[in-house]
Amino acid sequence: MAGFTFPPSRAEALQRLARFVPAAGRIYERERNTDAGPEQPSRVSLLSPYVRHRVITEYEILAEVLADHSLSVAEKFVQEVLWRTYWKGWMEMRPSVWARFLQERDRHRDSFHDQRAIADAENGSTGIEGFDDWAKELVETGYLHNHARMWFASIWIFTLRLPWTLGADFFLRHLLDADVASNTLSWRWVAGLQTVGKTYLATTDNISRYTNGRFAPKGLAHEAIALTEPAVEPANNLAPLPPHDPLQPALLLVTHDDMHPESIFKRDYDVRSTLVAADPDLLCGDGGRRFVTTLAKDMSARALEHFDCPAHVINTLDVETLITSANDAGVRHIITPYAPVGPVTEALATLARPLAKEGITLVRVQREWDRRFWPHAKKGFFAFKERMPDLLRESGLI
Repeated sequence: MAGFTFPPSRAEALQRLARFVPAAGRIYERERNTDAGPEQPSRVSLLSPYVRHRVITEYEILAEVLADHSLSVAEKFVQEVLWRTYWKGWMEMRPSVWARFLQERDRHRDSFHDQRAIADAENGSTGIEGFDDWAKELVETGYLHNHARMWFASIWIFTLRLPWTLGADFFLRHLLDADVASNTLSWRWVAGLQTVGKTYLATTDNISRYTNGRFAPKGLAHEAIALTEPAVEPANNLAPLPPHDPLQPALLLVTHDDMHPESIFKRDYDVRSTLVAADPDLLCGDGGRRFVTTLAKDMSARALEHFDCPAHVINTLDVETLITSANDAGVRHIITPYAPVGPVTEALATLARPLAKEGITLVRVQREWDRRFWPHAKKGFFAFKERMPDLLRESGLI
């Protein structure tokens, strides 16, 4: 199957953004929901794998778009970019939702009664037109159109009656752009858990309309009864991060959650050495691992140029490597872009204590973008959306 490709480099991300900007206004608004197929031109940006790893940042994307279009004209695309920001902020204030997902996923992996049905769904062998095609497209290309993701999740949950956590895990293992917040919370939304009681039902007519008649699956569920769960904890306040001294000599640690540290750590930071971690244990699928491994090499070359210091790619994020690298660089200070809820932040939390015992501090530095937008994700997206113009204005974008 031919499909969309995603060359893993920042240069490619910037070129792709430049090509998309002219269509980011009314054209995107009118045609964004159409999935014409992996071999056809698309009106979506195809930037998501780069945004997920912050090879290109949300600020950069919106700066280019809003320089070419007014907010009213490009509002639909701006909202799509900010959905990712919103999901991250929402999860950051409710990390137990991620822990709950992991527990339920593991329980279903071990105990779900119909493992053959899971295998058929993942292999694209259910006999459901469209659904089977998307399963194969996902595995082969690492990408699905956003509308196809919604249809797929709805059919998985309400027609096939499979555990939503195993569907979300299937996406995590194959999507190049899958992150903890967007993936988990989008599946929860389809299932009626995120906005309690509100579900998304895939229908034959809607699929036929927005695939230009490619698919018109029969036998889909006619209703989507919301799943239920114990109440989610109230939003926590975001914890303040400790201050850091940019003039203190430091080792820079880059992870796959944020691969554009140049926009955080300006040239006045005293970076003596850079490590770019491409640890396969922190990624779910082979496609994502290959993508990140090549991105890490691209990042290493950029770090060498920007920070004018040695830069190395490491395949294992462990305390011994960090201690040795800090000693070799002659520093007692490691700085790293802030990683949101997920495997990277869990790994960093595990590393902080043994590093401290060696007299090495590990400091996570948060982007101004996240500090500004995340606190407004305590409620639903529409409350967040109301704040959007003011937040964009405060960011200097409008």
